[in-house]
Amino acid sequence: MTYRRTARRTAVPVAVLALLLGLLTVLPGRAAAAGPLISQGKPVTASSTENAGLGAGNAVDGNAGTRWSSAFADPQWLRVDLGGTATIDQVTLNWEAAYARSFQLQVSADGTTWTTVYSTTTGAGGVQTLAVTGTGRYVRMLGTQRGTPYGYSLWEFQVFGTLGTTNPPPSGFWGDTASIPAAQNVVMVKILNRTNGRYPDSQVYWTFNGQTRSIAQQQYLDMPANSAGRMYFHLGSPTSAYYDFIEFTVGANVFNGNTTRVDAFGLKLAMRLRADDGYDVQVGENQATFAETREATFQRFRDAVPNEFDVLAADPTRIITPNAHPSFRPGGVNAGYFTGYSGGIPTMDVFGCSGVLANDPVRCAALNRHVVGLSAADQQNPARFYQAAPANWYAKFWHDVSIGGLAYGFPYDDYANQSSFVSRGDPTYLLVAVGW
Repeated sequence: MTYRRTARRTAVPVAVLALLLGLLTVLPGRAAAAGPLISQGKPVTASSTENAGLGAGNAVDGNAGTRWSSAFADPQWLRVDLGGTATIDQVTLNWEAAYARSFQLQVSADGTTWTTVYSTTTGAGGVQTLAVTGTGRYVRMLGTQRGTPYGYSLWEFQVFGTLGTTNPPPSGFWGDTASIPAAQNVVMVKILNRTNGRYPDSQVYWTFNGQTRSIAQQQYLDMPANSAGRMYFHLGSPTSAYYDFIEFTVGANVFNGNTTRVDAFGLKLAMRLRADDGYDVQVGENQATFAETREATFQRFRDAVPNEFDVLAADPTRIITPNAHPSFRPGGVNAGYFTGYSGGIPTMDVFGCSGVLANDPVRCAALNRHVVGLSAADQQNPARFYQAAPANWYAKFWHDVSIGGLAYGFPYDDYANQSSFVSRGDPTYLLVAVGW
């Protein structure tokens, strides 16, 4: 089984590059136009607590008389889950006497891969209002050197910015999760028919590791450890032209995977990964996209993209990536779409992150998102993406119709944590919704 990368080939080096490029120097002081407070009352976790009365929730309760305090050791962290992808422009830290001398502020899309947006080794405590630039669902303070013999202690940890419209499926969309059997291998996978009545369970098929079953025959798969793979889904028959897939690697005790639009859109797909530690993340097409008809999705694509991209939706079975269409290839009418902006790099190499861009995720992502020449911070800020032509409007569309704005629209779309990649150890279950 061939596993042609999107996520795993690039996830480690891109994360490293993102970390290096994300080390920004910002000055304390209130931002001129900070967004609203988006962290108060949100789920929060910490590496440790000094005692039960000084729990992590105290730092986001809006009460300056309650606080979180850590164990008396380095390092320690406090992490808030904003509930969806946010553009973050300010963080305020209200330290108790036990403050951080050295610490970092970091953002993450998945709670696993972190990008540093502020770093200091000369923290002095008190109330620090820091103007930052970043995007992610999770924000954490990572303390690496205490300023006192005690732990790290915050009266309040406040994050300001703009929370994106995630439009995740409602809880009922995922059905009953309490009865999912425990995995004997690595993770229990449950396939869900979300075709809005277009196909019965007997005509929703999955294929993995040489097995093909309808979900009427077998809805669960106890996924074993394997080096890499794909699970395919077909509607109507096991060989139907209406198909799509998810990609993954499964280790001895970890699931890594993603939905992908790098090659094409075939079927609406969404994944929900739950782990034993409470990690619970959804990626893929959003609720509005699952709820609408297939014809409406195709028309919405054509309405959203420039005329050059309309040809990508000509086949009713799928919407293909631009570098797969002859019009963008050498000799095609749109072969020069990117060449002026890219400095002569062929258009199909930009869309496919190939040729001279094969090992240059930062540059390839910048070209596709039209942020070449902007600062390193702006090249990681989704608010700056796709603001002018030429750009990869195909990729933009899939971000716009995906949960949390996260999608794989081109091979290096994981740069700056913008992809639909999810990863966690001790996975409990993986739900995969298949739509029409």
